[in-house]
Amino acid sequence: MEGIIWLAILVVMLVIEIITLGLTTIWFAGGALVAFLASLLGMGLPVQIVLFFVVSLVLLLGTRPFAVKYFNKDRKKTNLESLIGAEALVLEEIHNLKASGRVQVNGQEWSARSSDGREIKCGEIVRIEAIRGVKLMVRASEKTEVL
Repeated sequence: MEGIIWLAILVVMLVIEIITLGLTTIWFAGGALVAFLASLLGMGLPVQIVLFFVVSLVLLLGTRPFAVKYFNKDRKKTNLESLIGAEALVLEEIHNLKASGRVQVNGQEWSARSSDGREIKCGEIVRIEAIRGVKLMVRASEKTEVL
């Protein structure tokens, strides 16, 4: 009877994997396969459960870093991610203590703060280092531009 349950778990995990295509359940499908084979060999339920968890964990820890590294390498940054590393033009002096500063990037205006606390003058070019809430954290770039 356990064999049928492990086989059902295997099928469910594979179906979820096929639907999502996100490498989310494939490791558990491998664990279910090993537990199913253990049930065919007559091993007890506790052994099957331990095998399921151990094999799933080993597969997860052993292959996930590889899968993430090689299967997502062509992924394009979208939306906010694409702003990090981009250059922006300072429209209003950036002064952290006064809580002021605006920049323009890709035709859009954003509130900005200096990531190193230095004041940045209007017309300078900055590099976006991070996004915190609705503010860009920027650092003065080597390039300068005057309006």
